[in-house]
Amino acid sequence: MTFVVTEACIRCKYTDCVDVCPVDAFREGPNFLVIEPDECIDCNVCVAECPVSAIYAEEDVPADQQDFIALNARLARTWKPITRSKKALPDAQAWSEVTDKRAELECGPP
Repeated sequence: MTFVVTEACIRCKYTDCVDVCPVDAFREGPNFLVIEPDECIDCNVCVAECPVSAIYAEEDVPADQQDFIALNARLARTWKPITRSKKALPDAQAWSEVTDKRAELECGPP
């Protein structure tokens, strides 16, 4: 099992979760974070740190977010690790209220 970052993170990219990860499993994209499944040790500490509740245990990912399991694995192979928190995106608070954000995901390098 691993943990998965889901749609709620898109265009917010709060990085509170990064500071508590004991194995530096987070990867950073332009407007989204992912978890490298092969590095995640299933410790669960990142879940409580996410202010938008975007992180789930793989078996608890909501049905409409299941594609984020493969997306995390795919993007983690190309994005660079993020090991320290940064400021959230400038309009993160406004985007935290939006629920349909898949079209906003940028998959290029940060």
